[in-house]
Amino acid sequence: MVQISPKIISLQDFLASSESHESYELIDGEVIPKMPPQRFHSKTQRALLHYLENWGESRGEVGIEWSVTLQRQGRDWVPIPDLLFVHRDRLPQVLGDEPCPIPPDLAIEIISPGQSFGRMAEKATDYLAAGVLRVWVVDPQSQSITVFAPNTLPVTYRGDRILTDGLFPEFSLTARSLFISAGI
Repeated sequence: MVQISPKIISLQDFLASSESHESYELIDGEVIPKMPPQRFHSKTQRALLHYLENWGESRGEVGIEWSVTLQRQGRDWVPIPDLLFVHRDRLPQVLGDEPCPIPPDLAIEIISPGQSFGRMAEKATDYLAAGVLRVWVVDPQSQSITVFAPNTLPVTYRGDRILTDGLFPEFSLTARSLFISAGI
């Protein structure tokens, strides 16, 4: 059997390619398609967007599948979080139609069918190592939100346990309210 080596490309080539404008991520120099969302993923993403926009639109930038340029294990990495948030005071004065140029304050990944919590936890760890301040892994099947932060163990929120965080003043959410809003 002939094994074909993956084509490795640079960050500059990726950003200049059509794949950077579609649902592809750059991981270890390889262009990888992002898993297409299904119904529960889509409904959860929409509900989370509603919560984040109501809280954060005046505080910063809320992005839906906005790619971000980061470093992962010393290599260029361009993931596409399902949602992200960056406080306004951390953003460059001039920002064009480009990947987010700084690690966001919050990256949210929603688990889709075929994805595992373990794989998303690894990705959350990579986000933190790249400078992202908080990562939420949201699981529509188990109706949970797991929060990853630097130098602490992950914390999982279910039911009516209130998710708050000093990094996001005046924001609160419960998993129950999220999934009710999502209609799941």
